Amino acid sequence: MAKNKLKKFAEMDSLPNVFQPRHEEVFNAEYKYKGKWAKEVFKNDNPIVLEIGCGKGEYALGLAKMFPEKNFIGMDIKGSRMWTGATTSNQLGLDNVIFLRTYAEFIESVFAEGELSEIWVTFADPQMKKARKRLTGTRFLKSYKNVLKEDGKIHLKTDSNFLYTYTVEMAKANDLKVLINTDDLYSSNLATDILSIRTFYEQQWLDRGKKIKYFCFSLEGKTIFEEPDVEIPEDDYRSYSRSKK
Repeated sequence: MAKNKLKKFAEMDSLPNVFQPRHEEVFNAEYKYKGKWAKEVFKNDNPIVLEIGCGKGEYALGLAKMFPEKNFIGMDIKGSRMWTGATTSNQLGLDNVIFLRTYAEFIESVFAEGELSEIWVTFADPQMKKARKRLTGTRFLKSYKNVLKEDGKIHLKTDSNFLYTYTVEMAKANDLKVLINTDDLYSSNLATDILSIRTFYEQQWLDRGKKIKYFCFSLEGKTIFEEPDVEIPEDDYRSYSRSKK
């Protein structure tokens, strides 16, 4: 492991705005702050917004600056990336954003029923070959349903044609409530200050001429979810494979 990564991991352990539960604390277990994030960590009763796959934390930080009346949690498993957002927020003295290093699969181990008001999925791996790992697939929607408030929102922002199409078809197949839908965000009139926050990876895709998609929906009233029948266009798969090299 590179010395720089080791240094970042060591610093992460000392940052007060970083939480790194051990495997045994979340695997078939309830993390000590489950149901207590607002009261014991943020020290208030403000709404909690989660960003899954936060990367370097640009979105969580941007939202925290815009909405001091809300609490934000950036979740990711890659600590060396998260270090950037964690150290920046610490330096800025932002007390309404923290970072949680764990797998998204453990979301129900770290959050209680109805504890979250919103979930952001920003530029996630589309997982074209692994439906169970898609962050807008039925496996995760079931978990989101459990941790979101009844009227909670899910935001998807992506460059992936496949993940966008898959999520739109997921909404159709399950009669989900669609709030906003655009396949070309920056050519629409929807690019508000919130949606114009650009992550490191988003800027990369924009520089390559890719269109950014945004889809906002709710799981209100739903308890059972079915997978949509969506094929993966070979061109999309080849294009995505090249972009990861």
